[in-house]
Amino acid sequence: MSSVLYDAPGPKAKRRNVVYTVLFVAVLALGVWWVIDKLNEKNQLEWALWKPFFTDSQAWTTYLLPGLGETLKAAGLSLLIALPLGALFGIARLSDHAWVRVPAGAVVEFFRAIPVLLLMLFANQFYSEYTDISSDQRPLYAVVTGLVLYNASVLAEIVRAGILSLPRGQTEAAKAVGLRKGQMMGSVLLPQAVTAMLPAIVSQLVVIVKDTALGGAMIGFSELLVERRTLASNYSNVFASFIVVAAIYVVVNFILTSLASWLEQVVRRGKRTTGAVVGVAEVDDLSTGAVGGGVGIASGGVPPSVLKGDADPGGGGGRGGVGK
Repeated sequence: MSSVLYDAPGPKAKRRNVVYTVLFVAVLALGVWWVIDKLNEKNQLEWALWKPFFTDSQAWTTYLLPGLGETLKAAGLSLLIALPLGALFGIARLSDHAWVRVPAGAVVEFFRAIPVLLLMLFANQFYSEYTDISSDQRPLYAVVTGLVLYNASVLAEIVRAGILSLPRGQTEAAKAVGLRKGQMMGSVLLPQAVTAMLPAIVSQLVVIVKDTALGGAMIGFSELLVERRTLASNYSNVFASFIVVAAIYVVVNFILTSLASWLEQVVRRGKRTTGAVVGVAEVDDLSTGAVGGGVGIASGGVPPSVLKGDADPGGGGGRGGVGK
């Protein structure tokens, strides 16, 4: 049995695949055993190191949950600002006017080329010297500013690519019905491009969540990894705290991708057409002006007069329009 893409494996190929699978599982199990053995030699699996995460609520309420809250706050604010800003610059790069298109392209390319960590450092220095923002709030402002500048430029390219991926007929049809450029972009192109852009937007959201750790490493932003460092110094469980924080990041990003997948399915279902399809006979009736009732594909596109065996209006009586 074969398909369009590949031939179904035969007996030899099936046996070979089974052997490869068994070897892979054996190597994987051996690697896991080696890691556990090394951790056990270093006393990293002792219950005392993992106990605070299961029995001491202070480890969560004092360190991990506040750090997670700051991480999500910075990521949420960054996405909330970067998404409309990126959409604006992405649309501006498609403008017919060079005085709009060229500056927008220069801004996007400039901020996309600078590492996000440098943007955070520059923003922190700017807020320190030219604003009166308190030192407690300055790291949050700097992290959000760096993430917004970088990710808005990336999202601008995502929006531009999503719009350009649409069939050219969409633009031509919008122009044919007399829509202006703004109406065409807001009513025709952007709603269709959103579905194509959702996976890339979600992956960028995951990047934003992880990049908040850069602010903690360089400018003292109290995000999850910084709070983990304080927790590890109090409980002397560096390795265990890293594992728990990594698990938290995995759970948060999995929730984000799951929500995005659900949203994408909802958007796709909402765009499915439910209109009836007109049969060939109805098209002929419409062209001649003899509309005799809307019969669609359900009846094979056959006019009611034929189904009932009525006489041909232009000929004699009897079935099929044959005169007696």
